[in-house]
Amino acid sequence: MASKNEPNFQDFLPLMAEKLGGDGLIAEFCNGFNLLMDSSKGVITFESLKRNSGLLGLQDLSDDDLYSMLKEGDFDGDGTLNQMEFCVLMFRLSPDLMDQSQFFLEEALQHGYFQDFHL
Repeated sequence: MASKNEPNFQDFLPLMAEKLGGDGLIAEFCNGFNLLMDSSKGVITFESLKRNSGLLGLQDLSDDDLYSMLKEGDFDGDGTLNQMEFCVLMFRLSPDLMDQSQFFLEEALQHGYFQDFHL
């Protein structure tokens, strides 16, 4: 998704995890979700992702890249990303974090980061 000349955010996630710890990393994911979501719908839509992607340095992504990002993380098939789907996508995009993902998820659940999430 990122161009060849710009670093991919996943390169920085293990460093962020080390510096912030599990709570801090999940909080940052939640902040990123809040920046990208459509506040009237409470989810990330294609439109909100496109409109707000520059806030995270993703303004150079094509529409196809943005649609691919939504499709990759959209587990319930509704065409949007809820907070849990977004956080899972962030972990999936960083293989180094996958090894620690259960710890981070358990920590996040204990602190209520996903209290509004329903299956």
